[in-house]
Amino acid sequence: MPTWPAALTEAGITEPTLRRAYDAQRTTVRRFARSQYLAARLLLPANLHAPVVAMVAFMHETDERIDAGKVSVREEALNTWAREVRAALDFSTSPETPVTALLLALADTARRHPSTAPHIHHFLHGAPAEAKWTGFDSEADYQAYIDRYSLPALMLTASLIAPATDTGQHEQFLQGCRSLIDGWQRTDFLTDLAEDVEQGHTGIARKELEKYGLTVKDLRSRSQTVAPALGQLVRAQADLAEEALTASHGLPELVALPYRPFLQALISVQHLEVQAVRRAGSALLHSGAKPPKTAILSVLARQYYAVKNQQWPSR
Repeated sequence: MPTWPAALTEAGITEPTLRRAYDAQRTTVRRFARSQYLAARLLLPANLHAPVVAMVAFMHETDERIDAGKVSVREEALNTWAREVRAALDFSTSPETPVTALLLALADTARRHPSTAPHIHHFLHGAPAEAKWTGFDSEADYQAYIDRYSLPALMLTASLIAPATDTGQHEQFLQGCRSLIDGWQRTDFLTDLAEDVEQGHTGIARKELEKYGLTVKDLRSRSQTVAPALGQLVRAQADLAEEALTASHGLPELVALPYRPFLQALISVQHLEVQAVRRAGSALLHSGAKPPKTAILSVLARQYYAVKNQQWPSR
């Protein structure tokens, strides 16, 4: 794995202010997305390390600004943020106007990788779905959320390794990414169940809760009487997440060889996340669930070996 300064140089980022801007994003991403950061650093070509970090940091910052509080406050925060981002991307911010390190890195990434710019705008366009989110009534509402917000969020980074749009594989790539993020997002909502319930909603649709005789109010009580039904619901949701992830297994074959171990690792780690959720069952009502660090490191080591040997193993 190249050093971070070497990766910046490999990406053509030599100007000191820009390097410091990317350094700041690296610090952020290492803190909140450790396994994804390690996957990118170990498994992707060095010239993509900086843009991936910038995109993940942007996604995280956007989510942080609109994830909690009253809907009206979240919507206003999104509007303000979207104006700042679009101004930075349009290079309309004057030299005298301070620009955050994140926006500096984001705009630089969009300049070096023009294919990412439409995905940034698409993500911002769909972000009101997150700013207004207070839960789902049905599975159809959840799937609409995936299309409007979760998939555009994934495409911020996936666009860096996607097949060219004029190839027959591009549409298949998009479909594979949708399956991946469907399983990923469903698992995240299960992992966040305790936190979401405290705020009066869940990422599990209300109609799905009703099938098991549950309500958000029941879950918020944290009574042991809900444990059997909740355990059944968690298993059913984990099954759906596994099904979606399995549908994404062909995704690595659609990208250039150097990117395949990275995608394979992401998919494999998500399977580990689902397994952790399944093991936790109704205990998710009290805490999240994470796979053993040794299991994640084993996945990364296996794919790193594939990189070093210019081959990639199946999951």
